[in-house]
Amino acid sequence: MATKFKTIPIKQGEMLAVLPKNHLLARKPEVPLKLEELKNDPLILLEEGNYSEPLNAFSTAGVKPNIKYRIHDDYAIMTMVEAGLGVSILAKLVLQRMPFNIVTRPLVPAIQREIAVAYQDKQRLPIASQYFIQELLKNKGQLR
Repeated sequence: MATKFKTIPIKQGEMLAVLPKNHLLARKPEVPLKLEELKNDPLILLEEGNYSEPLNAFSTAGVKPNIKYRIHDDYAIMTMVEAGLGVSILAKLVLQRMPFNIVTRPLVPAIQREIAVAYQDKQRLPIASQYFIQELLKNKGQLR
């Protein structure tokens, strides 16, 4: 039986290319998804289930990436990129104030992901969660 969730969009979030410091593309201001260098690099993807914004973008561009690893943790991916094991595409939100010795670049065309709140039945949520959603919606225009 499929579970139905109510989703409330909060904002759009940009995704960025994540590169080792010595990567050729690290010298460029942006990373086009059509570039052969990115297509051939080992790609380290965040394991997100059935849908992946980066894979959708590659498919739309007609590019078959060289997927080397699928990892469940953003920080493990950044550590692997720092070690030179490949490149990745991660959410800009996660990449802010990160302590890793890596380079991030915007992608062209940009990859966006929708950030939303999802729940089944608002009345069955704990009161703290109900207040959190209320405050989030009240202040969503101020989120960066």
